Formats: sequence, structure tokens, C-alpha cells
Amino acid sequence: MAETKIIVLDDDPTGSQTVHSCLLLTRWDVPTLLEGLRDQAPLFFVLTNTRGMGAEQAAVVTREVCRNLRQALDQLAQEGQAIHPVLVSRSDSTLRGHYPVETDVIAEALGPFDAHFLIPAFFEGGRITRNSTHYLIVEGREVPVDQTEFARDSVFGFSTAYLPDYVEEKTAGRIKANEVERFLLRDVRNNSLPRLMTLQNNRCCVVDAETQADLNHFARQLMLAASRGKRFLFRSAASLLTALARLPPQPVTPEDMSRYVRNGAPGAVIVGSHVQKTTEQLERLLKDPGVAPIEIDVERIPTESGALLAETIEQATRAHAQGQHVVIYTSRVEKSFPDQAQRLAFGMQVSRLLMDVVAQLPRTLGFLISKGGITSNDVLSIGLALRSARVLGQILPGCSVVRCPEDHPRFPAMPVVIFPGNVGDDQALATALHRLSADRRGAILAREGTAQ
Repeated sequence: MAETKIIVLDDDPTGSQTVHSCLLLTRWDVPTLLEGLRDQAPLFFVLTNTRGMGAEQAAVVTREVCRNLRQALDQLAQEGQAIHPVLVSRSDSTLRGHYPVETDVIAEALGPFDAHFLIPAFFEGGRITRNSTHYLIVEGREVPVDQTEFARDSVFGFSTAYLPDYVEEKTAGRIKANEVERFLLRDVRNNSLPRLMTLQNNRCCVVDAETQADLNHFARQLMLAASRGKRFLFRSAASLLTALARLPPQPVTPEDMSRYVRNGAPGAVIVGSHVQKTTEQLERLLKDPGVAPIEIDVERIPTESGALLAETIEQATRAHAQGQHVVIYTSRVEKSFPDQAQRLAFGMQVSRLLMDVVAQLPRTLGFLISKGGITSNDVLSIGLALRSARVLGQILPGCSVVRCPEDHPRFPAMPVVIFPGNVGDDQALATALHRLSADRRGAILAREGTAQ
């Protein structure tokens, strides 16, 4: 009987924010994919970082991953280790990302599929779906996602939170709203198996969910349908992965993550995200007397990147030697660009500088917190040059901790927090820092921050 393996193509590295003990792969050559397929965990992630690319490049990368994945699966089958893949295109819980580009490519390369499901619920981040409309919970209020800053994203903007209309908008009318199969809460919470068995021809489906129990129940029916021959593709946020993987509790609690900090040493925080929530969290963190703020003026990057790098490293090295946590952040000015291509190109310039900073941080660093999805992908794959990393668990809801390998040339066994830009309350970034600080004051502040 074929082994089931959940294979997640993640468009930034934050999709592991509800699971643990699995591998994140920053490369997708066949040997690396074989490592993921042979791993004991029921799932693994391929970090494609496509949300930081244009649509054309995103398609190229996704196609390459699928081609190599098919080769790896065929190789294992020839060796007598047949694997039944459950494919997930993991993307943003606020509907930003290259849909339908990525699901179209996966369907073409690894299909045919009977259906693909849009399941953007992410409960740890306060994202729920009801009556096919996707909501963000903001200060206790349910706000349709089209009424938030995320819908105004200059690359991935959209005009509606009603998922069938979203599908029609994003597919430019190829899939009409009235053709979308809607699984409402009453369907999700009851027996949907007969209906799932009727799906065919890659039917587009949207799924309601208000609690993890909703997805846990629905996932069992999805997997039962799959065991009876149905082939499904998923475009989801992170909470579906919890339901599919059915993992036990993480081995180390969020409050005890400081045990991974190297020698109890101070750490560093790298902030690249510019969403409002990140800015609010950064402002709160900078009030902490134990941190040394280092601002990178993005206006200087095009012409003075070398000088900026030298200044930043010098400041970071001095502050670290004085026992302070270093907080390195880009200036909060929101720049405007005439088109998407120029916006992405400037973002790459900023990222290159930040990754040069990461690569030259003090060798005795105790830990690293990376704030922002695309920033975190670059930290893992470029700044730290990791081929793979294992998820230890979450330090806060939606914030994963991974660890560098023991043989890393600069930061062996260093814990790294992957902190999405749009997750957590105003205290969250400070709480994560305090939980990684071994002192008693940090532990008290962490408890206070969690309680607020």
C-alpha cells in the first residue's frame, strides 16, 4: 500500500506555522526532494518564495519543482517505495499570492485532479470563512478581507472577500462564480463524502471554516475520498495542514523555547515586513530597554549599499558585545512605484542588503528572529544558506522556530523564528524576544504580553 505524504509548495516560509518536526527545503533538486519524501514526518515544505516574484517567474519555479518532484516520486516507486502525494499550494491567509497561476501549473504538471479547494482559514491569525466570505478578526470584529490593507496590495490586490467572486476575478472569468462549488459550514460539519466523490474535471471548490475542529472533520472526509481514488489539490493557508497532518503536541512548549538559545547569548531581530501590524509590533519592541535599534534607510540602498552594510554590521557587533539584542529594521516609509516590476526589483535590492547583514552578524549570536514572510525565506535560503531546516514548533501562535544544522559554518544549531508580517498582537514581537531571553525579567514580560 502506498504511503501518504503531504507535500507543501509554500510561496513563503510561514506555512509551517501550525506544525512541527518536519523539514523545510529551500532547494528543490531531486536529491533534496528525495530527502523530504524519505523523512519520517508526514509532511514537508518546499519553500518556493514565489510570492516575492512576478507571475511568469512564479510559474517557472513551480513547474521546475513539479518536474523534479515527479522524477523523485518515480525513482522511489522504482525502488519499491510507492508514495501517494497530497499536494498543497500553501499561500497567504489574506488572499495574496499567485492564484490561479500556481494551481494551474501544478494541475498541468502533476494532474489530472478531480478538484482544487480554496481553504484560506487560519485560526491562529484570526482568519475565518463563513458563507463563502473570508474574514479577518481585528480587535474582536470580523472584517471582510476586502476591507483591509491586504486587499490594496500593489501586486496582489483584489476587490471582494466572497470567494466565488474572488475566483472569477483572479481567473479573469475563466471560472465563473456560479461554477464554484461551495462547501458551507453545515456541509463541512456533516457528511460531505458523497458530494466529494462526485467531483471531477478539477472543479473549483471553496470551503468554510470557523474552528480547527471544522477542518479536522472535513480533512478526514477528504482523505477518505482520496483513499477511494479521488485526486484533490489544495490552495490553502496553514490551518488545513494541521488537519491533514494530525500531529501530536509539539515536544517543547512555546514558553520553554529559550532552551534552544545558544549559550544564553543575546540575539538579533531582522524586520523586513512593512504591513501595519509589523510596524506596530516594532514600535512596541523598540521601547524595550534591552534592545539596540538599528534603522536601515532604504533611500540610501540604491547608491550607498556598501557603506550601509559596513555601518550596520559595526553597530550590530558593538551592541551584541554589550549584551544587547540587536533590532535591525528598514525605514517605515512606504515607497510608491510606477509598476509591479520596479516594486519587485527594489524589494530585491533591499533583501540583498538585509541578507548580507544576516550573513555577517556576530558568530556568537544566540538566536535570530526574522519578521516578514519573504524576508524569512531569504534569511533561510540566502542569509543563512540553509539547504534544509527542521521545524521545532511554535513560539507564538503562527510563529515557527527552526534550527540551523549542527554543522552550519557560522551559526551551528542556532534557533531562528519565522515570524509572518501579519500575525500577532502589538506585543507579539516583544513577547517572542522575551521568551528567547533566559533572564527572569524576560519570562515575566512574556507572560504579561501573552495575557494582554
